[in-house]
Amino acid sequence: MEIKQRGFHQQGLKTLFEDNSETMNVAFGTVRIPPGERVPSEGLSSHLENEYSIILKGELQGESGGAPFEVKAKDATFIPAGEKHWAVNNSEETCEIVWLLVKEK
Repeated sequence: MEIKQRGFHQQGLKTLFEDNSETMNVAFGTVRIPPGERVPSEGLSSHLENEYSIILKGELQGESGGAPFEVKAKDATFIPAGEKHWAVNNSEETCEIVWLLVKEK
């Protein structure tokens, strides 16, 4: 197993490590979304990996797979690979998330 350490590559987003083995790709990190910020800033986001997240602090509202959602601290989420989604922090507190991206080969 080869683990690649990474630093900040976008404001508030930090990839802690990546592991690309023969059977899967995994990335693990954190993100801080300030009050009023939308992710992505316009349109929808999607990726090739399944996304698992735990909300540590704050809350988000958004849409995933065409369905609205609201999450808050202590909630866990799952977004399947390829599903279009977006989120916004409409609260007065920075939202802090731990995320994991997993793609089987």
